[in-house]
Amino acid sequence: MRKGFTLLEMAVGLMILAMLIYMAATSFLNLAPKYRLEKAVWELCSALQSAKYRSIFEGVSVRVKLYSASYAVEKYREDLKQWALHEKHSLEGVKVEANNAPLFTPDGMTSGLATITVSNSWGAYKITVAITGRIKTTRL
Repeated sequence: MRKGFTLLEMAVGLMILAMLIYMAATSFLNLAPKYRLEKAVWELCSALQSAKYRSIFEGVSVRVKLYSASYAVEKYREDLKQWALHEKHSLEGVKVEANNAPLFTPDGMTSGLATITVSNSWGAYKITVAITGRIKTTRL
């Protein structure tokens, strides 16, 4: 009558457990770029919507300047006749490209079309800002 496990049985059990943990960890690590991309697109769309409504409610022009991995929201100071930085944020793990910096006027419109591409190793999204102020996101 034996009680317990032998050393060989314990070693085999631990090896199987280690292989399962390794497979699960690599599967989760492969999802990280996907969630970084989706987070960056959501954050950028929220910043654009916020800038649009801020320009309407405060009655000032607001623009969103886009950089390779960050963005800045600036308000136009009429008294100083210059742009003042309102907030700046970085977007981790993504690359941002834009053809124009969206400028929202107090009537909710934009001064021109803007196409923004947010991408990383997982994929890409395109954010378009129409002259009417409409913000649309599509997956590429």
